[in-house]
Amino acid sequence: MVSNPVHGLPFLPGTSFKDSTKTAFHRSQTLGYRNGYAVVRRPTVGIGGERLQVNQLSQAELDELANKATILTYGQPKQAPPAEFIPAHVAFDKKVLKFDAYFQEDVPMSTEEHYRIRQVNIYYYLEDDSMSVMEPVVENSGILQGKLIKRQRLTKNDQGDHYHWKDLNRGINITIYGKTFRIVDCDQFTQVFLESQGIELNPPEKMALDPYTELRKQPLRKYVTPSDFDQLKQFLTFDKQVLRFYAIWDDTDSMFGECRNYIIHYYLMDDTVEIREVHERNDGRDPFPLLMNRQRMPKILVENAKNFPQCVLEISDQEVLEWYTAKDFIVGKSLTILGRTFFIYDCDPFTRQYYKEKFGLSDLPRIDVSKKEPPPVKPELPPYNGYGLVEDSAQNCFVLIPKAPKKDVIKMLMYDNKVLRYLAALESPIPEDKDRRFVFSYFLASDMISIFEPPVRNSGIIGGKYLGRTKVVKPSSTADNPIYYGPTDFFIGAVIEVFGHRFVILDTDDYVLKYMESNAAQYSPEALLSIQNRVQRQEAPAPGLEKEKQQEIENVVTPLPDYPKLSEQGTACAGSGSTFTGTKGRPWIMDQELSKQTKEDPGVQELEALIDTIQKQLKDHPCKDNIREAFQTYDKEASGYVDKEMFFKICDSLNLPTDDSLIKEVSRRCSSGLTAEAVNTHSLPEATACVFCFNGNI
Repeated sequence: MVSNPVHGLPFLPGTSFKDSTKTAFHRSQTLGYRNGYAVVRRPTVGIGGERLQVNQLSQAELDELANKATILTYGQPKQAPPAEFIPAHVAFDKKVLKFDAYFQEDVPMSTEEHYRIRQVNIYYYLEDDSMSVMEPVVENSGILQGKLIKRQRLTKNDQGDHYHWKDLNRGINITIYGKTFRIVDCDQFTQVFLESQGIELNPPEKMALDPYTELRKQPLRKYVTPSDFDQLKQFLTFDKQVLRFYAIWDDTDSMFGECRNYIIHYYLMDDTVEIREVHERNDGRDPFPLLMNRQRMPKILVENAKNFPQCVLEISDQEVLEWYTAKDFIVGKSLTILGRTFFIYDCDPFTRQYYKEKFGLSDLPRIDVSKKEPPPVKPELPPYNGYGLVEDSAQNCFVLIPKAPKKDVIKMLMYDNKVLRYLAALESPIPEDKDRRFVFSYFLASDMISIFEPPVRNSGIIGGKYLGRTKVVKPSSTADNPIYYGPTDFFIGAVIEVFGHRFVILDTDDYVLKYMESNAAQYSPEALLSIQNRVQRQEAPAPGLEKEKQQEIENVVTPLPDYPKLSEQGTACAGSGSTFTGTKGRPWIMDQELSKQTKEDPGVQELEALIDTIQKQLKDHPCKDNIREAFQTYDKEASGYVDKEMFFKICDSLNLPTDDSLIKEVSRRCSSGLTAEAVNTHSLPEATACVFCFNGNI
């Protein structure tokens, strides 16, 4: 690119020179944008960056040059091209006219207002000549506000003509869909646009106000009657002074009711009451602190205020004749608050001091409201239905899925496979049942009984199992407290009732005899005597002689009914070597010798009965080797006499069980002339003490 030609030379090739200092040869931009609008910008720099000389001519010269027609030089002038067309939606994009207006709405169903003024904003969109009406939203107005008329072209007459921006001005009324809007003002952009278009705007008007809204803005008039009571003085005097009471609400009379503790606070500054809950650990209740919020509590309501909706509206002084005050809260009295009766049983020290100074109540003791827990109720079982065992049926009442009753494992291990067998006969008036025999099996491990009937040919009765293993209840017991047959109930001659059938025990096996001998303390004297009679019948040489001897012994033993305690002791004392095969705990040799003595002297028979009683009394006592030595030690003169006082002293030193009635009987026998020689013939080392007693005067 070359620079301007040298002055005086034509602008032809070869007559111009290149300027090396010029590097930018682009054409300057003549278009630009400002605030989103396209504007024309006059260039100030030419090609090559050379500064253009502008505005060097005067305005008259510029007008002359502009109007000068160069006909001679260039021929006829050409018409200027028409201006570029710009559509309205581009020229007036985002240009909106805003007018402030209001309309009046009638309110026929209200006594406080007859009409309502509603303020709106009218928007006119220049790009498509549409309009919209918006009402500013007022909070808590209760009126549907916001967009009243959506954006659209609005008709202004019946001919279908639409509103134009030329029809809008301040201070005029326009009717849209039957509502008349009064335009009172517009914004600054609207005012500038209308004035630029040659429209003369009316002066702005003042916006009309809603009378009811203005009435609500005014403070309410209060008609307060002067009172002699100074609430301010009460607040300043009793500020932060609270009476605390401990109360209880007893609701045990209702279903699922309980006794609950509460704390009642009475605020002296404004006579309000607050009830707080007392929560205990793991009480199963939500930890909500308040039962009743702080408020004044009415004590007596007016007659017409009983149906007052207290749950909806607050109670005022017009519905209340008397409020709760501090004098109503007394320890030991009950008061009803909100339908609940609270019993005040205690208060704090400040409350006691306040009542002492204010009301003169100096004695406000604490009242014990703790209730003793009733004893646990024993669950009552339903009546026994007769099926199975009582313990087994009762398991259905304890758990949902019944389990078998617990068994005595130690007893089962000790008495496993140990069975007591008895021979029994059926006690029945039917002649065919008299000859029937049954075998009772008593299982010591489980205390169960089974009955078996041996089959007899040509008897007409099918033998076999008569009763399976089960526990048999005694007829004298009840279903609630059943008592089962035990091993001590089975002996020769005993009557066993099994489910309405009576059986008489006739005989036992040898294992039963051994069991009874080892557990003689558990059996009654009648049971032991029956077994002794059985052994005696088995070992007697002659049945006739044995029967006579037994009758004589029974005659001797029978007159001693005053010593049941001694006769229940069982066999001889430990270490004596006696067994359970004799009569009254003596060996069989002693019975043989006793039978000889009974034929010689009847007094010896009575003495033998006493000796037998002493042997039973000294059964489990280690007395064999010590009794004779002790009496010989105290009988220093070897006279064979011991007085009564010395005798009891020796017995106490040896811890011997003695009986005054037994000593008197021995004294009576000795006074009749019996000597020790009459007893020594029996070889009774266990009765040595009695020998000394017989030889002396007691």
